[in-house]
Amino acid sequence: MINACEKLHLIANEMPRYYFPIEKDKIYKNGVYILFEKGEKAHGVDRIVRIGTHRGDNNLYNRLKEHFINENKDRSIFRKNIGRALLSKNNDDYLDVWEIDFQERKNKEQFKDKLDVEKQKELEKQVSKYIQENLSFVIIEIPDKESRLFYESKLISTVSLCKDCSASNDWLGKHSPKDKIVESSLWLVNELYKESFTMDELNKFIDEYIMVRQ
Repeated sequence: MINACEKLHLIANEMPRYYFPIEKDKIYKNGVYILFEKGEKAHGVDRIVRIGTHRGDNNLYNRLKEHFINENKDRSIFRKNIGRALLSKNNDDYLDVWEIDFQERKNKEQFKDKLDVEKQKELEKQVSKYIQENLSFVIIEIPDKESRLFYESKLISTVSLCKDCSASNDWLGKHSPKDKIVESSLWLVNELYKESFTMDELNKFIDEYIMVRQ
């Protein structure tokens, strides 16, 4: 019998897919995004590897831009996690510096001697290249902020609790120093393993937020 995660995957894989470069005029202003990654499969279709949203009204495009385009890992935990995995895979001890949030003034001063500006720029470019070449996404339009955050959590829990959604042997996330990423097979550390959709709840969500847009 089909479960909630499998149905979510099947529905999400049928939705309009977006790839880099992102065209702003084709993106909903508000919503939840679902990311897929090349080479990752689950339930016979492309595997969901991350679910996210935004807090500010009409800010979905800018949030996606922070992930895909803006080369500043301190504005995107997703970028930071990709960089962590790349550095860990290469046993690069610059990982300790990558962890530092240089947007904080005290850190800029305290750790300025550790920062290698050129290496940091090169790493940001590597992260951008990986994301732009390997990640695609779909969007569920949800105008209301409270609803976005609620459904983001439900979607993440539904996927993270599914025992059939495992990563491939080559998935970059397996090199992550974050145990939750390795264990969940998702580029996430928050909202994991909470309360999944029941099938009735998922069907209602699909009817209200997805089917009306098809």
